[in-house]
Amino acid sequence: MKFGIVVFPGSNCDRDMEHALRHDLGQEVVMLWHKDRDLSAFTKDDCIVLPGGFSYGDYLRCGALARFSPMMESVIEHANQGGKVLGVCNGFQILCESGLLPGALLLNDNQQFICKNVYIKSEHDATPITKENAGESIMIPIAHGEGRYFADDATLTALEQNNQVIFRYCNEAGEIGKDNPNGSTHAIAGICNEGRNVFGMMPHPERACSPILGNTDGMKIFKSLINN
Repeated sequence: MKFGIVVFPGSNCDRDMEHALRHDLGQEVVMLWHKDRDLSAFTKDDCIVLPGGFSYGDYLRCGALARFSPMMESVIEHANQGGKVLGVCNGFQILCESGLLPGALLLNDNQQFICKNVYIKSEHDATPITKENAGESIMIPIAHGEGRYFADDATLTALEQNNQVIFRYCNEAGEIGKDNPNGSTHAIAGICNEGRNVFGMMPHPERACSPILGNTDGMKIFKSLINN
């Protein structure tokens, strides 16, 4: 699998993501500038990554302006053709703004920026990104001010019925909802689309891929996506 990482003005986790994928996981990585459009070097077996940060300074809403970047037109086409797309933190917000994922990310319920390690867990192995880590309590850092997932009741019902909730916040023992850092509805930390090829999550797995950082749990998420 080849990864393409889209760089927006204000992205600040693009190099973290590159280092994790290229050096910690040994994957081929191509950096993509937001004003370009060409994804001809990628197939539907490859993955386009929207990294964390503050694209366009988070003006209007988080991800609202990045959604209109020329590269996003190609990313949406890539996704609609079955290609894989992963959005982390601000990338998750961009996916929701672009319509590739349902719902929205709202201000944390404590109205503060949160930066700490949390635990997340997948309750099923129905998606490539959860197939090899389902049932595990995984420690991953978060760093966001607007990470509270919200959707209307009909959307939430569909997400639950279709196993589109890929990760929920939990405690170290894996108990769902016992530690919900931002007040996300149903303790949702990440979701996917109906086609199971577009994934969005608020926690940062790229910040947990190196022993020097004291945590390699993020590799469980990437390896599952790569292997499946």
